[in-house]
Amino acid sequence: MAYLKPPAFVAMVFNPLAMKFGIGGAETLTVKGRSTGKTQSIPVIPIDVDGTKYVVSTRGEAQWVLNLRAAETLQIHSKGKTANYRATEVPVSERDQILAAYRHKAGKTVESYWKSLPNAKDHPAFRLDPL
Repeated sequence: MAYLKPPAFVAMVFNPLAMKFGIGGAETLTVKGRSTGKTQSIPVIPIDVDGTKYVVSTRGEAQWVLNLRAAETLQIHSKGKTANYRATEVPVSERDQILAAYRHKAGKTVESYWKSLPNAKDHPAFRLDPL
């Protein structure tokens, strides 16, 4: 699977600011590391499709995706609130509507990722069910 590594500026400056201030609708996804057991936090833009919440990886097979597959549970922090979820990966054949909704919500900021990774298989998506 493909992966677009973020530039150092994004990883070290933009992502922490996005998580702190909710830039572009970002919320903080926290998941337990599959090898270390340490938690990893990353900004995501959750979407709602037909009453179900989803998260999408714009950069492909990111570490948080691999960790989430192993852990199956995560937390989403937003505006001082934390919610716990069980994640289920959406099969590639069922991602089109989710990815379209995500691209619409996230806007131009994510379009460059789809130019580099144009296939639905390159963008893991997870359904979030409250625990």
